[in-house]
Amino acid sequence: MARVNDKNLQNDMGLVDKLVSINRVSKTVKGGRNMSFSALVVVGDKAGRIGFGKGKALEVQSAVQKATKAAKAKMIRVPLKEGRTLHHDSEAKYGAGKVVIRSAVPGTGIIAGGALRAVFECLGIQDVVAKSQGSNNPHNMVRAAFLAFGKMNSPKSVAARRGKSVAEIIAGRDGKEKTATAE
Repeated sequence: MARVNDKNLQNDMGLVDKLVSINRVSKTVKGGRNMSFSALVVVGDKAGRIGFGKGKALEVQSAVQKATKAAKAKMIRVPLKEGRTLHHDSEAKYGAGKVVIRSAVPGTGIIAGGALRAVFECLGIQDVVAKSQGSNNPHNMVRAAFLAFGKMNSPKSVAARRGKSVAEIIAGRDGKEKTATAE
């Protein structure tokens, strides 16, 4: 009987995986064609951690398992505002695909299509507007989204980098001082 590593088991708790795409791939060889399957999977904890992975195997189930394992190994943290949206807008390009991601007000929901919707659902974002331009290839859209997430900064990280307090950074957003008095 194989031993289960408690650390890996604990890390896998609460993770959600979404299958983004499956492709049937054929390789022509001397004896004919060899068929295999390629899978793209997004894995997240719905609290700001997300990863994606690709897997290729002779069977669909094996390809999905390989992709899920790769996604869990390459997870990143994305700063969320109030646990429901992003701190600021971002855009990124990968290959011929460009992705524009905008934060939204409460109640907006996820306004995105295809691969980006799966990414946001796994990430735990509730209010976001996204537009993909150029290529609608799921691999390029997911990679572009991850490049956009890499550009994300929280006010806490910006304040630490500038040597200021978070209140000074947030007050500087509007160009005027915010007062803490309640009227």
